[in-house]
Amino acid sequence: MRRYLLFVSELYALPVLRPLQASIRARGGEAAWFFEKGGADHLHADERLLGSVPEVKAFRPDAVLVPGNWVPDYFPGLKVEVFHGFNVHKREDHRGHFRLRGFFDLYCTQGPHTTEPFRRLEAEHGYFRVVETGWPKMDPLFRPDPAPVSTPAGRPVVMYASTFTPSLSSAAHLLETVRELSREGRWHWLVTLHPKMDPEIVSRFRDLEGPNLGFFESDHIVSLYKAADVLLSDTSSVISEFILQARPVVTFRNRRPAPHMLDVSEPGEVEGAIAHALTHPDGLMQAVRAYADHIHPYRDGRSSERVLDAVEDALTRGRNGLSRKPLNLWRRVQARQRLGYWRLF
Repeated sequence: MRRYLLFVSELYALPVLRPLQASIRARGGEAAWFFEKGGADHLHADERLLGSVPEVKAFRPDAVLVPGNWVPDYFPGLKVEVFHGFNVHKREDHRGHFRLRGFFDLYCTQGPHTTEPFRRLEAEHGYFRVVETGWPKMDPLFRPDPAPVSTPAGRPVVMYASTFTPSLSSAAHLLETVRELSREGRWHWLVTLHPKMDPEIVSRFRDLEGPNLGFFESDHIVSLYKAADVLLSDTSSVISEFILQARPVVTFRNRRPAPHMLDVSEPGEVEGAIAHALTHPDGLMQAVRAYADHIHPYRDGRSSERVLDAVEDALTRGRNGLSRKPLNLWRRVQARQRLGYWRLF
């Protein structure tokens, strides 16, 4: 029986790791959770929490699954990067999605868009493996929804979501636009904001709730995708997630506008862009489908299974054919400092 540790640095890891947990259990394996900081109260009654480093060591995981950019090197098990989002170019590549920190043995990539650069890094550095698996967070998007979001019949549904990064977020700019458009009642609105968003902004959007607008916590996000006809966002990874359904996206001042989105720069342009997106113009939809295939070509809801297969293969092969990981002494010290763990064993 394989044991897996699900490592959480931020709450957005939960919807990435829960499909993996379901697949682990279906295979007869055991999963346990470790939270770097707060958030363990979000676990369900049937989910196992490990509250300290000694408990992790006693659990002796075969693999540690990580939707983040670091993991304690002193944890037992294969260190597996499963990513917390798609690459949406919030930063330059060498500082963002493709930055190596020397922690991981295996990268489970989402599609050609991430696989190709990581394969080049694999050939250059030689201390990790790369396997394209698809992204576990997207598994529920292609499966029946046990708790669908209810929306009124007869009106298009617009989802609004914003990144928390202040320089890229549209939330403050579009608050009044969303307020006015929801009052008009032409469309029904579903609103969710990033867990790290400024609480004051979150409160102001929550106050917009009414017959034409529902506000939802981010752990409902996949159900919101399924319910919406169009997405309004900015430079957020939700754009890539939503677009896998081959549905249109309107963006506000996106950092890198592209053919698969309708980008606007002024709040007054939002209404017209949404109306146009809802007509599904041919050029836009062709670009949407091409982009979706490039970032995540899998539509079978079985990415978690492929991740576990990749882990099993890596465990069987061990370090054969791989070079030594970099020492990264400073990062190792930082990893101990973050959890306050200074024992050698």
